Amino acid sequence: MFDRGFLFGDGVYEVIPVVRGHLVDKQHAMQRLDRSLAAIGMTWPCTREELIAVLERLLNLDTVTEGSVYLQVTRGAADRDFAFPRSTNGERVKESLVAWASPRKIIDNPLAETGVAIVSIPDLRWKRRDIKSVSMLAQCLAKQAAVEQGAYEGWMIEDDHVTEGVSSSAFIVKGSTLITRALSNSILPGIRRKVIVQMAHDHGIALEERTFSLEEAFAADEAFMSSATTLVLPIVSIDGRKIGSGKPGPVAQRLRAMYVQMLLDEAGRES
Repeated sequence: MFDRGFLFGDGVYEVIPVVRGHLVDKQHAMQRLDRSLAAIGMTWPCTREELIAVLERLLNLDTVTEGSVYLQVTRGAADRDFAFPRSTNGERVKESLVAWASPRKIIDNPLAETGVAIVSIPDLRWKRRDIKSVSMLAQCLAKQAAVEQGAYEGWMIEDDHVTEGVSSSAFIVKGSTLITRALSNSILPGIRRKVIVQMAHDHGIALEERTFSLEEAFAADEAFMSSATTLVLPIVSIDGRKIGSGKPGPVAQRLRAMYVQMLLDEAGRES
């Protein structure tokens, strides 16, 4: 009960997709974990290679072939004090590592065919949203508010502009141009966002990395979200207002198809 993740939310986490029994996008996750740990002055609980080996063993034990692995690293257990613990009984406080695997449909997600409804939610979070922190009370409140309105996800609003989804990155499409907020301390550097931006560059899809308002989202031709377990998930309505045709749009469908194939190829190389 003295773990600092439990007492203070003093830790970081990652979610890694699992496809055909293999971790995919894992190198991106390791890079972001390294960034998050460094941002809060925490060291790795083991080497990167050891961590991946533990996660792969976990998959074999749980026989999860499609879904995700959740892992979190906290600053460890020590007497309750806001300052970082120096040592306990003369020994350095060791980081805590927890991980588990969960089955989930990622490749053949039925929601990708229908799209989802979302709602706008005020952004109540702290100023370092670029750190993937386990301290997520504001996101829990936002997600609950979305669920109580019958929505799948919430898009958080600050200064009349969309920051990101409660647990996802936010995209809109206007004409043939893909629009997503530029990276800063205001949003998490989403791995799926990173890959989608690279795919847009590689396949000649026009891209603007900038802020956009909720009104601009209402007037968009398409909208979609991205996360570890949804990849690319079309959004068909926001706050009860139909987006575009009210059905998954061609840009989102194309990006999802490319992403799915890329992960299937990666899983195949791991076999």
